[in-house]
Amino acid sequence: MKHIIRTDNAPAAIGPYAQATEAGGLVITSGQLPIDPATGAMPDGIQAQTKQSLANISAILSAAGTNMNNVLKTTVFLKDMNDFAAMNEVYATFFMEGQCPSRSAVQVARLPKDALVEIEAIATK
Repeated sequence: MKHIIRTDNAPAAIGPYAQATEAGGLVITSGQLPIDPATGAMPDGIQAQTKQSLANISAILSAAGTNMNNVLKTTVFLKDMNDFAAMNEVYATFFMEGQCPSRSAVQVARLPKDALVEIEAIATK
């Protein structure tokens, strides 16, 4: 049986989907845009946007009773692969050294709201 995860500490879904679902001991987030849930605004620049997307994931995982240390896999969608190194600098700060999860990173033609990055995660409880 699945459980829908919802928190006001991350931006509300902008379509017909949940912030995350939990089933079988896993929490699977939807892609998180770099939207500040308090203001509805997106910061400028890839590093600030990466930080906000990961902060949103962290808030969702917390609402589900888990945290970033339990992330098994992420997918990073970048508007421009030239931002890969700058994204990595911030991304690494959200995980314990040597404990980063598996990850895919791909360049996409366009992201919702013209964001520079969107990140999704799968974590254990």
